[in-house]
This record gives sequence, structure tokens and C-alpha cells, in this order.
Amino acid sequence: MKILVVGGGGREHAIIRALKKSPDCGDIWCAPGNGGIGYDATCKNIPATDVDAMVAFAKAEAFDYVVVAQDDPLALGMVDALAKVGIPAFGPDAAAARIEASKVFSKDLMKKYHIPTAQYEVFDTSAAALAYLKTASFPIVIKADGLAAGKGVVVAETVEDAEAAVRACFDGAFGDAGSTVVIEECMTGPECSLLCFVTAGQSFPMAPAQDHKRAYDGDLGPNTGGMGVYSPVPIVTDEEHATMVKVMEQTVAELAAEGIDYRGCLYGGFMLTPAGPKVLEFNARFGDPETQVVLPRLKNDLVEVMLACANCELDQIELDWRDEWAVAVVLTSAGYPGSYEKGKVITGITEAEAMENVTVYHAGTAVVNGQLLTNGGRVLAVTALGDTFENARNLAYEACEKIDFEGKTLRHDIGLRALRGRDAWDA
Repeated sequence: MKILVVGGGGREHAIIRALKKSPDCGDIWCAPGNGGIGYDATCKNIPATDVDAMVAFAKAEAFDYVVVAQDDPLALGMVDALAKVGIPAFGPDAAAARIEASKVFSKDLMKKYHIPTAQYEVFDTSAAALAYLKTASFPIVIKADGLAAGKGVVVAETVEDAEAAVRACFDGAFGDAGSTVVIEECMTGPECSLLCFVTAGQSFPMAPAQDHKRAYDGDLGPNTGGMGVYSPVPIVTDEEHATMVKVMEQTVAELAAEGIDYRGCLYGGFMLTPAGPKVLEFNARFGDPETQVVLPRLKNDLVEVMLACANCELDQIELDWRDEWAVAVVLTSAGYPGSYEKGKVITGITEAEAMENVTVYHAGTAVVNGQLLTNGGRVLAVTALGDTFENARNLAYEACEKIDFEGKTLRHDIGLRALRGRDAWDA
């Protein structure tokens, strides 16, 4: 099969590496891709959000299958547009992708069907939102309704912080995404992600994962796209895992009841509260960097699984997972998630990948005049597999030491809290 993957980050690189293991995977392309992805696939410089150009390219090149991995093109209806020209794709259509593209749609769905989540209110004007804050309890969470590149959520500790976040939304900091604002209670507890393959109103869970959102050691600093992740998650009890699986099954069934034919990956972000797991958010695609630890543990042929999703035949496949632990550490440019410099020479990746059970996924890299350079905030995700959590974690950090570029930054405590057990979240 000739396959196109739409996107250009570490998630897409992990998907491509997994697809290439399949005997059914022939010529594989990525658009727009990045420098490191170019070692594994042919890259085409088309913006992921340019639906018309992407569909025209897919048609002209006669791709057999397209994996739409990024949130924006899903929300813009790329899967719908591909279907119109007869090209099957992995990913939900625009109606289904609203579960991520509109937090109001997602929260209202959960409220209607009693899916456990934070209490919330929705506001269409700055004045109404600011008035509500004067009566609210803190901390509180401010969310832009639409897609905001992962930056549209603020956990406000004070009224002043909350008011600033509301004004930023309504003043256009996130474009149209902030024209409606969701304000919700701040839940407490560890977070956990559960990704599922979804088709025909059924949910098929993948292995759980736990991301580290904060920029600095000790879970301090601003939120990021993710600084590191591991799978499975040792602090999750069997009861909590069963509840999360049930919530995902219920959500998918309710979407079907609403007439929404969801096919693709559904990401459930959960908070493990004292009252049980509650949904923080849903995403309509694979997570990043969760994909970089989940797919390396998948034993199944990913091409076969994705085709079964598209054809509503996934109930004929039993998902099988490796017993090994997976830990990924993200290497970032100095200054991320704020301003940072690009164009720094990267060395040591060959040495890191020469280590057994180590894979380096490229997120923000470019190749210029034959040199691999930094080209983003999150540059690389270094993933290691091990027979124990400690061994996988140690191997990942050992591999990170072999890679270098000017301004390389990373968190040194990925997974440490989980190793200490559930009590570490109460400290």
C-alpha cells in the first residue's frame, strides 16, 4: 500500500515507524513531515491545514490510504474531503472531530450523558465571564473553546490570573478559538491518558500512558506539549482502569447514539480524583508524546488495525501489547515553551539508536545542507523499552546523554514520582 501520513511531529514519526513494520506498507510519505521523518518517509511540504492541496496531492499520487494524525486538519474536514475523492483515511470526520475541536460540544455531551467530568459554565462574552469569576472558588480552569495548539488552557490560582486568561481569550490571543470560553472547577489528582481505537460504535483500548506537562523538574513551570511520558502507568488501580475503559466505551456509544460515526483514535485525558477517574478532555487523534510510548508496545500490525477501523472490522482483531515498559524523554530547545532559537546542529542520534531497545523520534528537526538541525521547541523524543520501569527509564536517560545540541534542555525526573507510588501525589 502507498500511504500518506498528515502531520510533522514526533507523533507522526512514531506512526510512520510503526506502519513501516507492516508487510502491507509499501511507499510511505509524510506531509509536511520534518528533517528526521525524511529518513523514514518521503516528505512533501504541504501545510497540514491546507485541506484542498493535501487532497489534490493524495489524489494525484494515488495514495491507497491516508492517516490524518493532526487535530487541525481533522477539524477542518480532511477525512470528509478525502472520502469525496474515494481515498480511505484513518481519523474521524469533521462532525466527530468536534469532540476535540469544541470544548463546549465535548462538555455538553458529557453533561447530557452523565459522563464524569468537572463542573463547568460556558460564556460568550468577556463581561459575563468576568462577572462569574467574582463568585467562583479558586483555583479554577479557563479554557478557550476551540483548538489553540495546546495553549488555550490556564489553571488560575487567583482572580487576577483568571481575569487575565479570560481577557486573553476574548481579545483574540487564540483567534476564533477563544470567542467562547469554558470555565470549570479545578480537579485534583494524578493524570492518565487512555487512547482507544474506535469504530462502529465500539471502543478498543490501548495501553494507558502518563504524560508530564510542566516544563521543569518537580512539575513546576508553564504547561508544554509534553516533556516525557511512560506506559503502562503503575499507580492506576485495576478499578480505575476499568472505570476509564467503561467511560470511553460509553462516550463512543453516546456519540453513535447522536448519529456520529466515529472512526479513528479517541484520546481520553483523565484526572484520577478521590471520587474516581473524571474526564479532563477528549482529543480526536493520537496524543503527543503518548504515541511515542504506546505504539512501540503494540504487537499488532498497525496497517491492519487502521484498515479495520476504517472498515468497521476491528472486533475481528485482538489487540496485543508487549510486556516491556516504555519511557520517553523529550529534548527541547532552550527557552521552550517560550521563545527559542532554531538551527542548532544535532549530534549523537546514531549512537543513541545503536543502543538496543532505544528509538529516537523527531519532532522539531530540519536537514539543511546535509546537517540535522533543531527546528522547533520540542526537538526529539527518546524512547526506551525495558523489562522494568527502572530499566526503561535508566536506558532512556542514558540515550539522552549521547545526543547533543546547543541549548538542549530536558526534565530529569520523568517517571520518578510514579516510582514512589500513589502517595507521591499527596505530598
